[in-house]
This record gives sequence, structure tokens and C-alpha cells, in this order.
Amino acid sequence: MNDSIGTGSVEFSHFVASLGSAVMLHLGKMPDPTGAPVNINLDLARHSIDTLAMLKAKTHGNLTAEESQLLERLLHDTRMMWLEESRKNAS
Repeated sequence: MNDSIGTGSVEFSHFVASLGSAVMLHLGKMPDPTGAPVNINLDLARHSIDTLAMLKAKTHGNLTAEESQLLERLLHDTRMMWLEESRKNAS
């Protein structure tokens, strides 16, 4: 496998932030970058949150304090947003 593909390195914080952005997009908290109408999809949002949780479990003990705090905050915030949106859709 060739590790030289691509032009730069992927920062953990950018990767985690991209998953957080996916959650917000699927919850209708940010506009679709393509200009498409906002479409709330709780299942896709939940999948991205579950991916963040998996990353937290798999990287335990291997992150800097800042990375760990970022992941923890993002997990908390996205879970709260998901819960709020799922309650709206239930009523």
C-alpha cells in the first residue's frame, strides 16, 4: 500500500469535526453545501454519532488532552442535538 497518495496529512481534529458537521447537516442544523433543501435524517445523524463514539473507544489512551476534550465535547453536543431533534419529530 502506498502511503504517499494525497497532498497532505489528515489531522485528527479535522476528521472529528467533519463527522460533527455531518451530524449537524443530517439534523438540519446547517445548510446543505450543495444548496439542496434541508432534509433531516435521524438515522444518518445517529450513524455519525456512533462513529464518533467508536473512535473514542478505539483511541482511548492514544489522544492528546486537547483531542480527547474535542471528541468528548463533540459527542456530548451532537448527542444533545440528536435527542432534541428526535423529540421534535416524535411530537
